Amino acid sequence: MTPGAKRGLFLTFALLACAGFAALGVWQIQRRAWKLDLIAQVDARIHAPAAPPPARADWAGVNARDDAYRHVRATGSFLHDRETLVQAVTERGAGFWVLTPLSTDQGTVLVNRGFVPPERRDPASRRAGRGPVTVTGLLRVSEPGGAFLRANDSAAGRWYSRDVAAIAKARALGEVAPFFIDADAAPNPGGYPVGGLTVVAFPNSHLVYALTWFGLAALSAWGAALILRKARRD
Repeated sequence: MTPGAKRGLFLTFALLACAGFAALGVWQIQRRAWKLDLIAQVDARIHAPAAPPPARADWAGVNARDDAYRHVRATGSFLHDRETLVQAVTERGAGFWVLTPLSTDQGTVLVNRGFVPPERRDPASRRAGRGPVTVTGLLRVSEPGGAFLRANDSAAGRWYSRDVAAIAKARALGEVAPFFIDADAAPNPGGYPVGGLTVVAFPNSHLVYALTWFGLAALSAWGAALILRKARRD
């Protein structure tokens, strides 16, 4: 291959790299705009007045984009004998989420009543509370499957994610809402479970990624310019 052909090959590669990196940078700018809009929407939902959760007729249309983290309020009676413990790591340490079915006039909804440490996992160590209750919290979509490298094992009673459908099947609950409610910090009888521990965080490093891609595009353009300048000298 002649020196001119080699320069042409390198120039083509540099120009293609520049275009590719620039396209990735533009994509990250678009992703950043999308993420900022999502954060604004979720923030508005969280701070809106509590409203009833989606009615039974609307359950099929519930989705993360439109409904996650809606501030909701539901009234009903807890089925404490069918609670499920899901492993959790929180600001209070390792322990369990207590998911309890709430029977309402719209059907059964799972409620994450909050966190308990390992020594409080036995329901006998906690006061259940009786009668109708009103739960206020954030609507969360189901978490099917389990956690990273740890699949839910319903037969063994080991749960690593709040998989609504699987929990409903294991507890013979019949049809349940396709979401659950993260209860707020309203105190429970005896102090446990501890609610209000929902973490709402959306990583937003898209600007850093965009600058990185644009920087690589600039380096590729600089390399192309060097090749062209050398070609002119020769």
